Order: sequence, then C-alpha cells, then structure tokens
Amino acid sequence: MKFTNEVIINAPKNVVVKLFQDEKYYEKWQEGFIGMTHLSGTPGENGAKTEMKYKMGKGEMIIIETIIENNLPHNFYGNYWHKSTENTMEVFFHEIDPTTTRYESHVEYIRFTGFMLKVIKTIMPGMFKKQVQKWMVNFKNFVEEFEDSRIQ
Repeated sequence: MKFTNEVIINAPKNVVVKLFQDEKYYEKWQEGFIGMTHLSGTPGENGAKTEMKYKMGKGEMIIIETIIENNLPHNFYGNYWHKSTENTMEVFFHEIDPTTTRYESHVEYIRFTGFMLKVIKTIMPGMFKKQVQKWMVNFKNFVEEFEDSRIQ
C-alpha cells in the first residue's frame, strides 16, 4: 500500500528542517511519543537504528527506525519496523518562497501481520494515510506556533 501526503508550512525551509530533526520536539507533534534510544550506527546517518516508544492506549508501541538515506535539508528516507507492520517513508522539503515550505511524505507499507491489521488494511486503507496526515498537520501547527513565538 502506497500513498503521498503533503502540507504547506508558513515557515522558512531551514527552520522546518531544523525542527523536524530535533528529537526534543517530537512530543510536540508526534502524539504519544515517550522517547527514543539509539541502537546502532552514527545517530542521524545512513544505517543508524533507533528505538522509538509511543504510548498507545494503555500500552506502549515500539518502532525501530533505520535511516536509509539522510539527505537533509532536502529529503529523508527511513524504514519503520513494528512487530505487526513495516513501512518506508521518504519526506521532502521544498522551498516555495523564503517564508513557505512544502512538506511532502511518500509512505509504502510493505508488511502487515495479524488478521485484524490485514482486514483493516483491506477495508479502511485510508486510515493509515489519515494518521500520517494528522502528524504532518500537527508538525505544521507546531512549526508555525514556534515561528510566531520567535517573532514576537
């Protein structure tokens, strides 16, 4: 399953990319984010692996991120493994003008395990795209609020 999402962010590309990379802000836009632990490789570089923890309902969800290609400020490509799913995501940051950035995300789910996830994927595939869009809008709102607070 593949899909693309995008949002327009009213902030300069360099600010958008800086905030996207800074893990101290993840909890501001990634709902349920608890923390992350570096597992291997050089942090931020190709091949690096990181365990990311999220609160989901009463439990926790652990995702292992493997950086496939970090070519920021232009694009970032990663693999995200969970015991029930696996997907890749490539994000691009395009400068529209000096104060506006287009944030684009290409996601491909390559593995689903478990009967319920396979049913959900078949019946409601838009649910996955909607979740990615929600986080992208959360990020947009965070960046724009961050920029507004710096200007004032």
